[in-house]
Amino acid sequence: MDSNEKKIDAQPRQLLSVFDGVFLMVGMVIGVGIFKAPSVVAGNVASGSEFLLVWLAGGVISLAGALVYAELSSRHADTGGEYAFLSHGLGRGTAFMFAWSRITVIQTGAIAAVAFVFGDYASQILPLGKYSSAIYAALGVIGLTALNLVGTLQTKSLQKVMETLLILGLVSVALGGLLVSSPAQPVAVSAASPGGSYGLAMIFVLLTYGGWNEAAYLGGEVREPRKNMTRILVWGIIAVTALYMLVNIGYLAALGINGMKESKAVAADVMRLIAGEKGAILLAVIVCVSAFTTMNAAIFTGARTSYAFGRDFAVFAHLGRWREAGSTPATALLWQGAVTLVLIAASALTPDGFSAMVAYTSPVFWVFFLLTGITLFVFRAKDAEGSKPSFRVPGYPVVPLAFCAMCAYMLYSSIDFIRGPYGPSFGVAVLGGVAVMAAGLPIYFLSGRRAEA
Repeated sequence: MDSNEKKIDAQPRQLLSVFDGVFLMVGMVIGVGIFKAPSVVAGNVASGSEFLLVWLAGGVISLAGALVYAELSSRHADTGGEYAFLSHGLGRGTAFMFAWSRITVIQTGAIAAVAFVFGDYASQILPLGKYSSAIYAALGVIGLTALNLVGTLQTKSLQKVMETLLILGLVSVALGGLLVSSPAQPVAVSAASPGGSYGLAMIFVLLTYGGWNEAAYLGGEVREPRKNMTRILVWGIIAVTALYMLVNIGYLAALGINGMKESKAVAADVMRLIAGEKGAILLAVIVCVSAFTTMNAAIFTGARTSYAFGRDFAVFAHLGRWREAGSTPATALLWQGAVTLVLIAASALTPDGFSAMVAYTSPVFWVFFLLTGITLFVFRAKDAEGSKPSFRVPGYPVVPLAFCAMCAYMLYSSIDFIRGPYGPSFGVAVLGGVAVMAAGLPIYFLSGRRAEA
């Protein structure tokens, strides 16, 4: 009976087109950062032109990373993304540690962080008491996990609707900002303070661009993946960069660089100029759509790692079950949802759930992003021994080296937050994420051998 069941095990189906993949990728990238980060970035540059240049630089750096991932995807076009790359390039142990960290820290923490932003803005529309943000966050995770359980086709349809609304909202804010353009302020202002800080500006810019790598998890469900994954990654980054540049030009036109520096919520201030106080409610709706779109995409892709993880390690075999009805990794979705709800409950007891989750996830995320970049050099070194990929990164080795250098800098910066203005609360969260990651080591030594037996 067992052998028959193995023969008819359901597998991922190639249901996604290039357009579907680009739409999902844009939804993974465009999130709450574009509503929060620009004022911080403006506070760390000397002029409007420098402000726009760092946003353009963020797109270029992300494109370099996308090119690295495009080659990796052309080599291993399989559901699982970085998990598959690390497994083939650096071995089972590294892949195990990544997958463990992703389902306990990286992806679940990121979903929880965005869920808190959704909760914050939903609470402005209809508050639910002291724990309103956490309640909305939990309801959002439960609802979207349930939707993903229904199936892939239903999930991507909702993603298209939500993302269309989000893009229209962002374009409206950008064009409105241009229409109410402030003629007052010159672009140049006093020089940036010593230390301050193009590095800090880039941290927030790259955080806002973050998420494009999630498209690699669609490899097993994209039609003609060796060819189309490259198109999805490159065109997705180009689309996001163009939209971010348009939105930031709108912000800058409406408020000027000084006005942006003084703003606590730059998009809200632009909306007030466009539509008065009613604009604040409209902005809250836009941010909720943004957060919901990002959560949906992250839940969709996150469960694919757990699925790949479960196929390779017997102790987590229950995660490797693919449900034919709806073509979805049902068990992995339920596990991911449960872990995320635990993180939301814990973060609800902190002063700022979003900040706590950013600190919890960041160092662990950049460790594995750096290791994934390194795998490209490993694969290139082995090319003489096997077949070459259908896509190769142009400008090798400069482009992947630049990407790895950026990852190393972001890793340093995420740990350096401990000494920053957030103090001990960030330190506890950072150490918590690292400790949970480290807990995967003994689990690997116990479960890895058992899986191979």
